[in-house]
Amino acid sequence: MSRYFPHPAYAEDQPLARTILTTHVETRAVTTGAIIGAGIFAAREALLRIRKTAVSDTLATPRLQRFLLVTGKSTLWTIGISSVGLVGRMWGREEIEWKDRSWRLLESKGQVETDDWSYGGMLLGLAATAFLKRPVGWVAVIGSVGTGSAVGVVGYMGWRYGLHSGRFPSSQ
Repeated sequence: MSRYFPHPAYAEDQPLARTILTTHVETRAVTTGAIIGAGIFAAREALLRIRKTAVSDTLATPRLQRFLLVTGKSTLWTIGISSVGLVGRMWGREEIEWKDRSWRLLESKGQVETDDWSYGGMLLGLAATAFLKRPVGWVAVIGSVGTGSAVGVVGYMGWRYGLHSGRFPSSQ
């Protein structure tokens, strides 16, 4: 999505600076929340296996749906914390600081590519919820979108740093 924002030649001319920076922070929060949620889910599953105790409420829900619920809750918490962090970090800053940060995000080819892959993963995650056999709630849908975002970013890293050795098309 970052490639669809206007990107002038100079940072002083950057329109929609607050929108761009907020979109960036919240997008990264979705990815981070999904990764944290996956870690929480894995730790909880490991503890259940080590104890070999099965709480009926925990195991009554299919594993995928439990994963999406944990990931969705973590994503929501991370969005909230990141929002507060953005307000705290940028409180009282001059407009040019917003413009400069936003302009540098749009100037970074790696960041634009990361955004492309992340948003593509989000769309695939959202589409994947349509194929689940059981209906899931909105928190699980957010978990699926977050998981798609994380998979998209990991896919980008593999594509960029594995297949392309970190080179950008303009530097080849």
